[in-house]
Amino acid sequence: MAKHSFETEVNQLLQLMIHSLYSNKEIFLRELISNSSDALDKLKLKTLTEDEFKDFDYSPRVDIDIDKENNLLTVADNGIGMDEQELIQNLGTIAKSGTKSFIENLSGDAKKDSNLIGQFGVGFYSSFMVADKVEVVTKKAGEEKAYKWESDGSGEYEITETTKEHSGTAITLHLKEDASEYADTFRIESIISKYSNHVPFPIYTTKEKEVGEGEEKKTEKVEEQINKADAIWRMAKTDLSKEEYQDFYKQISHDSQDPYFWIHTHAEGTLEYHNLFYIPKTAPFDLFRVDYQPGVKLYVKRVFITDDEKELLPPYLRFVRGIIDAEDLPLNVSREILQQNIVLEKIKKAAVKKILGEMKKKLDKDREGYEAFFEQMGKALKEGLYTDYENKDKLLDLMLFKSSKREGYITLKEYKEQMKPDQETIYFLTGENESMVKNSPLLEKYIQDDIEVLLLSDEVDSVVMPMVGEYDGTKLEAINSSASDDKVEEKTEEEYKGLVASLKELLGEEVKDVKLTTRLTKSPSCVVYDKEDPDFAMQQMMAQMGQGDMANVKPILEINPDHEMIKKLKDSDKETQKDIADIILTQAKLNEGLKVNDVSSFIDKVNKFVGKAL
Repeated sequence: MAKHSFETEVNQLLQLMIHSLYSNKEIFLRELISNSSDALDKLKLKTLTEDEFKDFDYSPRVDIDIDKENNLLTVADNGIGMDEQELIQNLGTIAKSGTKSFIENLSGDAKKDSNLIGQFGVGFYSSFMVADKVEVVTKKAGEEKAYKWESDGSGEYEITETTKEHSGTAITLHLKEDASEYADTFRIESIISKYSNHVPFPIYTTKEKEVGEGEEKKTEKVEEQINKADAIWRMAKTDLSKEEYQDFYKQISHDSQDPYFWIHTHAEGTLEYHNLFYIPKTAPFDLFRVDYQPGVKLYVKRVFITDDEKELLPPYLRFVRGIIDAEDLPLNVSREILQQNIVLEKIKKAAVKKILGEMKKKLDKDREGYEAFFEQMGKALKEGLYTDYENKDKLLDLMLFKSSKREGYITLKEYKEQMKPDQETIYFLTGENESMVKNSPLLEKYIQDDIEVLLLSDEVDSVVMPMVGEYDGTKLEAINSSASDDKVEEKTEEEYKGLVASLKELLGEEVKDVKLTTRLTKSPSCVVYDKEDPDFAMQQMMAQMGQGDMANVKPILEINPDHEMIKKLKDSDKETQKDIADIILTQAKLNEGLKVNDVSSFIDKVNKFVGKAL
């Protein structure tokens, strides 16, 4: 007998389970059956593709054994099974850093954390919501040794050698007193009907039934299949209810909510395949992690191939959950072949067009629902604008933007429909956060002239928008770029020529240039970026990522010749101009969320001039 300690993150998760942070306890059974289904899938593929398993006795099934008298529930399968090392890896540690990050970031707020756990997929550990002791007996297919794993969830587990006739895994739950309902056949059947009806393997349980008649009548235990065991994605849409679609989504996604919508496709002809895709309402917790878990499973002729292939759909659609089942791929297809396979590439292209098309229908017919979806997944969807050129126009039609003229969201199509008659450009402004962008002095002239500006504050906007260029033949232009149309009268240029030259000299390496501007109506100054440079938000993002020396990218200071401060500055002495130059540059930087190196000096200068004014 060998004792082991749970990894720290597992302990944290177990404490959440044991203390019942998850309100919907019955999902433990869905999770255990899902694990059994995965184990059966893996063994099935081996029997079809690996010579040593060709003659393996494979009759896939899941068995539920209920011992009401002793308050025990056992979920068993004859799948791939585990060896000792796999037991430790799968039941004692958490391999994925995304999962670790998720657990580390739990807030301690029971209600909030339980919702997170719902989308995370609690797997095997959910057993401890209903059991005060769990035993796992397992034997890996093709091996002689079997092992028993057991724990009460208190921080340690034990592994011992044991005997088991067939390969597979049996998990026995010693149910808590307040969880005795799960030792009831009717209750178990109802949970399986709700969550696991379309697990593609039969699930059996044993029932007591009266057989015979008269004096011959007696009670016998009868084995009975309690699920449909069909591949829902291969069924006709007309044969499926809304509830069946929703329950299958919860089974494959571990999400406690219903999906936003789903797309069920059967293609015949040159290529034959079945797709069933779900669009969730809530973003997966690892949506913006490099090691995110893909949400689409690949089958070939109903045989599970992989659920760990990130190329089945483009990365910007990584929130999609579902199934691709192809008829025209080999069962022993490798990851390398998958990434270059023409058949799969055609299925992928058709799937992307279908998904984007259905999203557009939702945008047109369910604006409120689509806006809620976009708030969750919009950042990921935007990535497609620079990675999927083929579908760029379709994606642009799906984008939603905040604006300087209205509350809520606007599309590019809606912006164009409300452009002023003489307006030839779609204007936008990027920035660090929504509040900063909304209050930027760069908007002053546009607001005065009743010209709408799109307000963009997602990090990805700084990467995407400069690459968009145009929409439906209309140019897009950033108003915080020196490329923006800004012509000052010649007379004014001449009048302020001396001040501009002086400020350039005084500010030196702090700025790339100093110019007069007509874009301001209330503020004395603003900073913009040179059209040849990345915008400010992009510069900061690249600096944080250590990509490029962003410290050497200087802003352009623009001053407002109609502002009282600038008018007086023109006629001030050099020393005053030096102090004021620092103040107006720093103010302008702060307005754009840029880094200010010497805040104390700025405060001292402001205090000095406030003192003089008083």
